[in-house]
Amino acid sequence: MKNFASLFTELDQTNKTNDKIAILTRYFGQVDDADKVWALALLSGKRPKRQVNTTLLRTWAMEVSGIPPWLFEESYHVVGDLAETISLLLPPPQKTSDKSLTEWVAFLQTLPAMDETDLKESVIAAWEELTTQERLVFIKLMTGEFRIGVSQNLVVKALSVLTGKETSVIAHQLMGKWNPVETSFETLMSDEEDASSVSRPYPFFLAYAIEDTPDFLGNPEDWQAEWKWDGIRSQTIKRQGELFVWSRGEDLVTDKFPELQALKHELPDGTVIDGEILPFLEGKIMPFSVLQTRIGRKNITPKYLKEAPIIIVAYDLLEWEGKDIRSEPLAYRRKLLEQVIDTLTTEVITYSDPVRFSSWEELTKIRTKSRENFAEGLMLKRLASSYQTGRKRGDWWKWKIEPLTVDGVLIYAQKGHGRRADLFTDYTFGVWQGDTLVPFAKAYSGLTDKEIKQVDTFVRKNTFEKFGPVRTVKPELVFEIAFEGIQASNRHKSGVAVRFPRILRWRHDKPASEADSIQQLQALLKVYLE
Repeated sequence: MKNFASLFTELDQTNKTNDKIAILTRYFGQVDDADKVWALALLSGKRPKRQVNTTLLRTWAMEVSGIPPWLFEESYHVVGDLAETISLLLPPPQKTSDKSLTEWVAFLQTLPAMDETDLKESVIAAWEELTTQERLVFIKLMTGEFRIGVSQNLVVKALSVLTGKETSVIAHQLMGKWNPVETSFETLMSDEEDASSVSRPYPFFLAYAIEDTPDFLGNPEDWQAEWKWDGIRSQTIKRQGELFVWSRGEDLVTDKFPELQALKHELPDGTVIDGEILPFLEGKIMPFSVLQTRIGRKNITPKYLKEAPIIIVAYDLLEWEGKDIRSEPLAYRRKLLEQVIDTLTTEVITYSDPVRFSSWEELTKIRTKSRENFAEGLMLKRLASSYQTGRKRGDWWKWKIEPLTVDGVLIYAQKGHGRRADLFTDYTFGVWQGDTLVPFAKAYSGLTDKEIKQVDTFVRKNTFEKFGPVRTVKPELVFEIAFEGIQASNRHKSGVAVRFPRILRWRHDKPASEADSIQQLQALLKVYLE
């Protein structure tokens, strides 16, 4: 646990890619294989579920530390993170512990079966033998809130350095639903096929953004253009008579889309298709908001199947007749993809139609039609490109349309997490409804470190109400908020919900009285849906 707590701290203290790879490589090189597996699980999001109610943890922490509730709450509001607050308030440990990460995770898994008395004794006993930093990690694991600022790509690169294997091979081996309790590090790194290999997807190939125009890409004839759809990126796998549908987030979503079972009977074994799950109604692709009515629901009733039907728009063929064909050029894979789908009788899958163009100027004009097609812009793929792993610059590009924007007023602020736990970095913005500012979006990205410190200073000097960790501030600062889509919403005071909001710029030139209004948001909604 000492090693893992140190890993957590070191990764949190740097933003440099090479430093993070070195830190990860050093960690994996010094711990045993069991800890390697659990670390890989935790770093890739396979964290344990919450084992203890946070209200109980608060109560026990106040009892052990001897502080009153008001002081605990004030401390929590300053720190902004429950696990960190508790770990800092607890008295110094009375013992030391050499238990491994694996042993502590095993201990955590025994907690749900305990009654409250035994649970309290066990948790407090654990606190008494862990250092402050170890407690922080322990409590985050116990509450199911463990997150760390490191990408899967960096983990893969560190393992590549350690094992000498190609990053693409390791990335593929780490995909899918492997269980850290049942899986050994040797099995994870082995090239041999096992039961989990049947359902295992390939790492997704991701595109870089084009900031201006695609002229720098050279001859347009070397490129394929297609619409960039706003749905759920997926891989559809048919192996050994079974169908598996994975999201890009490595969630197995087969059961969420029962209409896709038709592919189980029609796709040949040894087929893997990369595509997008999209809402498709009356022959047209619909806004992402239609698909959202199905996301997160445990039971997909006939009502939702009728009101929010879906289709897979296929982009690429990654495996055919059981053979990995990712190294073949896109032109070959694309032709084969069309041949495969053309033989199917089901209408639940189709392939993306290439956007025909002869010059970058012509494609620029076509791109302006994105929003009316419920697309985010265009994808540009080099016809000679292989299907690679992760985000690689050069062969695949996304050329998104300009976002929708609104000038909003900062009305609420809350502290961030990790390195920003002592800075107000999470903001809520409002627009005018008559003489009142109504909240319409939350955002925490888009400002420079210097601007964040300036806003933090403003919040501290201009707070006039506190609601737990949230501060209500003087409505004075105006920011241009960008977002990709907008929809009507009964759950929001403004009556609308925006998709992927972020701060585009700080409008120093505009007073709060000149910020946008509800009417302007509603006008955007009307245009967006027409």
